[in-house]
Amino acid sequence: MKNIAGNPYLKKDKDNLFVDLIPINIILKKSRTPLMLLLENRIRDNINNFRNAFNTRFDNIKYFYSFKANYLTEICNIICSEGVGAEIVSLPELKLALKIGVPPDEILVGGPYLPKNLIEKCIENKVRELIVYNLNDLIKINEIAEKYNHFQSICIRVNSQKYNSKLGIILNEKNINKLKTIINTCNNIKVNTILSHYSTQMNNTEQFKKNIIVIIQNLKKLEENGIDIQNVNLGGGFPEATIMPQEQLKKIAADIGEIIEESNFTPKNIFIEPGRYFVGDAGIFISKVINVGEGWAILNIGSHICPKFARCSLRFYNITQINSPHKYKLSLLGIVPTDQDVLAKDYFFTQNVNEGDNVLVTNVGAYTLTFSNRFPYSLPDIFLVKDDKIRRIFDSVSDHDISIF
Repeated sequence: MKNIAGNPYLKKDKDNLFVDLIPINIILKKSRTPLMLLLENRIRDNINNFRNAFNTRFDNIKYFYSFKANYLTEICNIICSEGVGAEIVSLPELKLALKIGVPPDEILVGGPYLPKNLIEKCIENKVRELIVYNLNDLIKINEIAEKYNHFQSICIRVNSQKYNSKLGIILNEKNINKLKTIINTCNNIKVNTILSHYSTQMNNTEQFKKNIIVIIQNLKKLEENGIDIQNVNLGGGFPEATIMPQEQLKKIAADIGEIIEESNFTPKNIFIEPGRYFVGDAGIFISKVINVGEGWAILNIGSHICPKFARCSLRFYNITQINSPHKYKLSLLGIVPTDQDVLAKDYFFTQNVNEGDNVLVTNVGAYTLTFSNRFPYSLPDIFLVKDDKIRRIFDSVSDHDISIF
């Protein structure tokens, strides 16, 4: 059988298309389109492949899944059952992580917005680290930690200064002096870790090398000012697993390790925060063509549930004509009533396209749900697939919303 979109859990055999071990025609009887499928075996494979690639180079590395990539409870359960920690940005995510049994010592919490109730919940539960993007947050964290008689470990996110990013702290002389003052006056916090997140969908080894160089440069600044850092956090930014093979992951890990060795810095722990790599290619949409014109076709999904903001590596296949050559340019449009709802422009598709044709859209497991904008259309039913079993985990009629709030 032939793989579809480079995914071993999407296979074509003559006129049949299989999702894991289930024929697509069986799945289409389960629900109207559009619908979403999430592949449990692919998620577990991605985790193990990622971990094996980095474990080859590091024996002190810890993995934290970025919940914002896909915060469906079943998905987070699968990932955390593999011994992966949680990297979260909000109070609802923290409550979910604790609810499904993630140990607090395996939770990193942080972002540009750290409200008081989130900080309090973190300190009450003694999460491993709070990640700060703003030095003023350190004072707020210290006050709450003092109230709870708790000593809180801190990670500083530094600004990679890529494309004039506003995220993170620029460690110039002014900010370093401010940090030193805070450290000397705040007795209930300890800055242990430094984090840089260079970009998203990084499919170039050089980008990962630049990221660790940013970390090393800032480590030296802190060391020169008497600030001792124990750990480094490499962030995330990895693309879908079908886009980045394991050998490339091993090369990235080797290059990062070499740069760390050359810096003469020996981190106690190395943290890494994959999100998209674990779940991106484990998600697919099945949609339907609802209108056809000259050089274009409209699908019954759109940017409300498959947003460009998610930056997925989308692939489209005409399931109804799966054996027909996909080599004719066609623009695929969505159902949001705007000319801007273009899912793909001049995409290689089948020559003949008919209303009612079913279309497979791959690589939609990460960020599509979390960035969806709740346009007034029904959300798709969502199913979890494993081997020859399929289970509905979200019913658009009875569940209404995928939010964790």
